[in-house]
Amino acid sequence: MNCRHCRTRLQHTFLDLGFAPPSNAYLNSKDLNKPETYFPLRIFVCDQCWLVQTEDFTQADQLFKADYAYFSSTSSGWLRHAASYSKKMIKELALSNNSYVIEVASNDGYLLTNFVQADIPCLGIEPTASTAIAAEKLGIPVLQEFFGEALAKKLSDDGKQADLIAGNNVFAHVPDINDFTLGLKAALKEGGTITLEFPHLMRLIEQTQFDTVYHEHFSYLSLYTVSRIFESAGLRVYDVEQLSTHGGSLRVYGCHETDTRQGTAALGAILLKEETQGLRKLETYQGFQGCADKVKDELLSFLIEQKRAGKTVVAYGAAAKGNTLLNYAGVKPDLLSFVCDAAESKQGKFMPGSHIPILPPSTLLEAQPDYVLILPWNIAAEVRAQNATLAEQGIKFVTAVPELVIA
Repeated sequence: MNCRHCRTRLQHTFLDLGFAPPSNAYLNSKDLNKPETYFPLRIFVCDQCWLVQTEDFTQADQLFKADYAYFSSTSSGWLRHAASYSKKMIKELALSNNSYVIEVASNDGYLLTNFVQADIPCLGIEPTASTAIAAEKLGIPVLQEFFGEALAKKLSDDGKQADLIAGNNVFAHVPDINDFTLGLKAALKEGGTITLEFPHLMRLIEQTQFDTVYHEHFSYLSLYTVSRIFESAGLRVYDVEQLSTHGGSLRVYGCHETDTRQGTAALGAILLKEETQGLRKLETYQGFQGCADKVKDELLSFLIEQKRAGKTVVAYGAAAKGNTLLNYAGVKPDLLSFVCDAAESKQGKFMPGSHIPILPPSTLLEAQPDYVLILPWNIAAEVRAQNATLAEQGIKFVTAVPELVIA
């Protein structure tokens, strides 16, 4: 395989998680009697541009299907994050009803609804019908297509270049990252702004966030590599923010390479931090497998210990990262009887690979387990707050990443 960005031959494995089904391929009861498709889940690092990337075995249309089950609006914390971002961008860019906003991977309208309410014209681009239909019900115009240079040029030809292009947690999800970036350029007005949010590779390594590795994530991104990708497409990153979302993310601000905006001090500071942390050294990546195995082994030991002691452990949050963790650890319903999730689109289904049933959160009160394993550890505080009654009854909450913690 060659690097998705610079085409260098890939020779260095960063992480090998064996074989797993796509992490968002939730199953219906009738699917349990059918063969399940597994793909290798192996991650490489390019020693030239330092793009970390999954080995090519799947295509986007195999992963992001019409019945895609991830709805962004399920998390109240994420809704607040989107509202705060929208308010900030409207003010800083002086957006008005004469402006135009495009969101790539607009999901269920969690973000663009803020621009609709502010009477700012916008367009969502979202390939999954289930979430696109939900956004349209909020009055958001949506194109049900995958984004790339061809679509962006068509939008440009139709006079639909954007003052602001937003992309939250999509840059890592595209198999052809160069084509996607060329699309950003084609769809951006002169003087316009691009913002992309993505989990920061540096945090993934620091905190052993190996469960954020799954087939839907084609790339794992540093500021250095994103800057290189932008430059190759005639764009430029001029500012960056560090965010707490998804265990530590970056929000980069981009513009055309000819734009007069100067690079900020924050940009230089994070680039220097990445270099200091060794993100352009092979040895940084070659020791990560052992760290991931330690997390997996600690979780498995905990679950087996509780089973032997006659204790019950269930989980909260049927998140993609949870599927990566459970499948790599080989956890089945005998160790984890069910998972609760607030998303109605997942309730009544089963986790891919492990076949653990997904039930509504109300089941927790009925079941009275001894422990609740929070799989989406990035929203653990939110989950604990929503389930404070359980803690009052002596039920303990557990997170496994970056290390096993029982609260």
